[in-house]
Amino acid sequence: MRQRILLADDHRILTEGLATLLSQHYDVVATARDGHELVFLAKENNPDVIITEIALRLLNSLDALQILRKAGLKSKFIVLTTHLDIGLAIEAFRAGVSGYVLKAAGKDEVFAAIEGALHGRAYLSAGFPIDLVSILSEAARRPAASGSKLTRRQREVLQLVAEGKTMKEVANILTISTRTAESYKYEIMRTLGVHSNAELVHHAIRIGLITVPKLESAA
Repeated sequence: MRQRILLADDHRILTEGLATLLSQHYDVVATARDGHELVFLAKENNPDVIITEIALRLLNSLDALQILRKAGLKSKFIVLTTHLDIGLAIEAFRAGVSGYVLKAAGKDEVFAAIEGALHGRAYLSAGFPIDLVSILSEAARRPAASGSKLTRRQREVLQLVAEGKTMKEVANILTISTRTAESYKYEIMRTLGVHSNAELVHHAIRIGLITVPKLESAA
């Protein structure tokens, strides 16, 4: 029986290409475009492996992982990302991912990460400046992750604010009142010691909740 894979990334061309590649060896059961869809489709399909970008819209994949663990899903998580960031890799392994692969890597690394995850082994992309043992040791030793001053709900609000959502939109997405959303934002700013939306965006970028789009150079 072939192993079941779920893909999550807001770049359709990437998920379509990856699905075509992986379907030669695995069953790609679904593709998600944002973190909320990832949670829904994972619960619906119960895949063996989830391959996902960290900075998904609406809900980052590390928080999605925690939601799915609480729901009892045991799917292995592999991060496939542009972030060549040691701190973020440590955060990801702390959260429970099985692999951290750079999007610049070749297909062999993706397959190696999947097979490693299925057999209980961790995998770190060869493009990292330090080795897997060092990453895992630091992940086990570190008492607090970069975003741990905030609760999961606060991180959700922070991400949505950083994505440019109004407080009414945040409230609608999270099915809470606008006043409650504003209260969360106030507590986030107080906890982080920041005073503007720009500072909130900067923090969200720093801990990997959102990414800065790369501008294409003019021809």
